[in-house]
Amino acid sequence: MHNNGQRRSGLALLRHIWTEWISTFVILILLLLTLIIGTGEMVHGQLLRMGERLYGDAATGMQYSFLRAEPTAPDCERNPDIDAQVHAQMQANAADEFADIFGTASESDVRASILAAKQICEEKFQFHDQAIQHIQAHPSLKMYRTIETSFFGIFKFGTENRAILLVLMVVFAAISATLKTHHIGLRVPATKIDFKVYSTLMVVANGFLTSSSISQYRSVLDSGVPMSGETQVIYWMWMILFATLTLISLFQLIKPPAPTREGGSLGLAFLSVPLYAYMAISTGFSFTFLMDYPMGQGIYLGQLIEFSSIFLNLALFIWAGMLLKQTRIVDLFLNILRPWNLAPETLTWLILIAAALPTAYTGASGIFVIAAGAIIYKEVWNAGGRRQFALAATAMSGSMGVVLRPCLLIVVVASLNKEVTTDMLYHYGLYVFLLTSTLFLVISLFFAENKFRIAAPRIAAPLSLRAFGPVLPYILIFVLIWLFYKYALDTNMNEFTAPVMMPVILLMMVLFDKLRHEPAPIPAMGQWDQTLDHKPTAQQITASSERSLLTAPDSPLRQYGFFKALHLSTSETVGHIGALVILMALSVSVGGYLERIEIMEAFPTDISSIFIVISLIVALMIFVGMIMDPFGAVILISATVAPVAYQYGIHPAHFWMITLIGFELGYVTPPVALNHLLARQSIGDEEVAAADAEVRHKSFYYRYERWILPMIVMLPAMLIIAYAPYAFKLFGWYE
Repeated sequence: MHNNGQRRSGLALLRHIWTEWISTFVILILLLLTLIIGTGEMVHGQLLRMGERLYGDAATGMQYSFLRAEPTAPDCERNPDIDAQVHAQMQANAADEFADIFGTASESDVRASILAAKQICEEKFQFHDQAIQHIQAHPSLKMYRTIETSFFGIFKFGTENRAILLVLMVVFAAISATLKTHHIGLRVPATKIDFKVYSTLMVVANGFLTSSSISQYRSVLDSGVPMSGETQVIYWMWMILFATLTLISLFQLIKPPAPTREGGSLGLAFLSVPLYAYMAISTGFSFTFLMDYPMGQGIYLGQLIEFSSIFLNLALFIWAGMLLKQTRIVDLFLNILRPWNLAPETLTWLILIAAALPTAYTGASGIFVIAAGAIIYKEVWNAGGRRQFALAATAMSGSMGVVLRPCLLIVVVASLNKEVTTDMLYHYGLYVFLLTSTLFLVISLFFAENKFRIAAPRIAAPLSLRAFGPVLPYILIFVLIWLFYKYALDTNMNEFTAPVMMPVILLMMVLFDKLRHEPAPIPAMGQWDQTLDHKPTAQQITASSERSLLTAPDSPLRQYGFFKALHLSTSETVGHIGALVILMALSVSVGGYLERIEIMEAFPTDISSIFIVISLIVALMIFVGMIMDPFGAVILISATVAPVAYQYGIHPAHFWMITLIGFELGYVTPPVALNHLLARQSIGDEEVAAADAEVRHKSFYYRYERWILPMIVMLPAMLIIAYAPYAFKLFGWYE
């Protein structure tokens, strides 16, 4: 929503209309449709159960499932002439030219067979008569059946076309992300040379993707294998998407956006190119010119379709995170902690522990960083934390919960590896979570300027208790919606239902805020009082009053309605979906390339030391985490590394704990450090620049704290998880 006050014309106006209105509206409809489909499955299940309770009869064995369609009369003869049929069958047997070879059935056997058929026919008629009588005895059944089957037909259409919904969402979101140069890269293009290099490589990358999609479509046509209508639509949408992205990138090359600053260099310009462009160029070149496999990228895009439900759930969670930013719920919850004036390190530790739960529901740390990174950064900085420390906390905010129930990523791992179960991985994942969170607290306190700080209870306790009151309505909304799903729809909150339930909860909270004219949260205004261990002074009261004016409901700068908030949150969601899902799709292509070159054949087969094997696996997982998204990485590792690890005697649960924590270490490790890139995208380049400027005069650690702190937390955790279970024979894995 930039430059709303400026006059637009021509292509700039078209770009604004597309990015802020057309794509936002389409994505909103698709997100709502996904919610309806997900909730529809729950509602239909409850309708079936209700139908059974209303119209089922245990005494007669009549079930509602038998009555969902109008009973049809059996086509068999209810009262046949047994003697005539026996006579006719015996004549037919006698006329059989193979009778002398195979023999014929006796008259008694023929009669018994016909009598058995008559009995089966009679049972069919009896059931039909019983069903008709049951329907006549329950006049409302036909109306209920019409409602239930009509509802089933509506949501069944959406369920069967999830793949099309996902690709359509990606088409609109990716186009918007390209128009707004919103793709994920090591830095944002700012100078003239940045935009030249950015656009040139984007043309090449999208050209490879366009060519691969067309090659795949042609190869399927030439194979003679019939395509379903859905498959054909998906092929065409991929081709249209990448052709459009190529044209947009070509236009941006010919007429680049206005630079935001002067200067620049060729080396830095290459850092502004999106990660997915590098992935597309490298895999496209290899598949096309080195392997004679031009359809390779298009084929591996199919992995996205296979997991369409998961990616749609991720889109819902991103939307829920953007909706969360439009409510005051986080600020109000934190108001309970603020009076205690905890040291930034202690407060951050508590925030990271709390962040583990929503991360677990997403199954991917990057998703949570995008959704809540800005909120976490603001709070840590406002608590008196260094900007660099706040950036480090933001990048790590999604790294601790990926091993907790009900993480979707673990569900994918268990589905691809029969050697482990979700219960097993969740069980040991709890130990990993306790380890990483404890290490963060210990290490952050070691570098803290103030090791411990807490306000006087006589001052903080009443303020904290008073702050709990405004939170109660939001808790009530959550509880009521949860109770509705649990008892009205017989659905518990788990890894499959949470992505559907959370947006509904957040929509209701946003609506509640706007109906009572609550302002949206404001950006950080500066660090809050660090000396709240005594009664407030006059100056503090004045400052608080000034801040309250900025957040007042009648403030024209802060007041807007529900639909405006919905538009803002959905518009943000569009860009994040377009950037992240495309990156995930290309990471799967990278994984496919690595699999095709049979990289695991280079893995030694005669290693005698399991410590060396574990070390090789640790290094490989960190590397994979640096270049791939978690879902694509799990698919690759399951097919290549996991079988080798099992053969060397590494316990499957141990292997996947190493893998998951290795991924997270890779996501915070330069030069790529995906979680840092997503944190910057969530927070903004201005804040990152301010963080760097703030510590230019300090020591090496504080200058690079946002990089160093996550690594020195995750690396010891990685080493302990990798070597301790085998060295000390823990958990019964290596007895």
